[in-house]
Amino acid sequence: MANIIRSAKAGSEWTQNELDAYNIKLSFQNATTFFNTPVLPEPTVNQEVLTTVSADDTVIEDNYRLLTQLDLAMLPAEAGESAVDDFAVELFHALGYTHRPRAVRTRKEIRLLICGEYKYAKPDVCIIDRSKDDIILLVQEDKGFVRDPNPSAPLVAEAIAAFQTNNVRRVTSGLDPLEDKIIACIIMVGTSTTFFKVPITTELVQCV
Repeated sequence: MANIIRSAKAGSEWTQNELDAYNIKLSFQNATTFFNTPVLPEPTVNQEVLTTVSADDTVIEDNYRLLTQLDLAMLPAEAGESAVDDFAVELFHALGYTHRPRAVRTRKEIRLLICGEYKYAKPDVCIIDRSKDDIILLVQEDKGFVRDPNPSAPLVAEAIAAFQTNNVRRVTSGLDPLEDKIIACIIMVGTSTTFFKVPITTELVQCV
């Protein structure tokens, strides 16, 4: 691990310094490598979403909601949260990603044990597998209008917190804790998405 002073910080306070302190590095992969397929599947949303110019021209109510949230998410955020989180939730519904037994949450506080203290990480959106009570996907908006323009550091903190929380719940249920897990994550800049696979290990958790 890098020789950098570490302190107990909430997930929202993580910066590149924390990534350097724990020797966490993010690397680029092309789409074929990342998704492990040479050809990505066709979009599963209704064709009306792909062919209609305006939300007001849609016939299906679900499509109207999705396109309306898409329009709002592309507007600049003057202060606080933008509509990106709302769009992400609606998109997950439209893609059928929140089918049973999954549930979607926004701004969920996840407890983070760091430097012997409990802090919190708060993803903008997360998806929970209710059959196991596991957090399986995290979404972080790139809030370039606030002090830290690097959203990947808070995202990593959220992934660590999710891993910790999932393991606590496993132990409570009488299951063995996981030694490692890849947490699926997304960073959104407006409606543009960047996908991450964040591998978390017990070794990393013990160092945090």
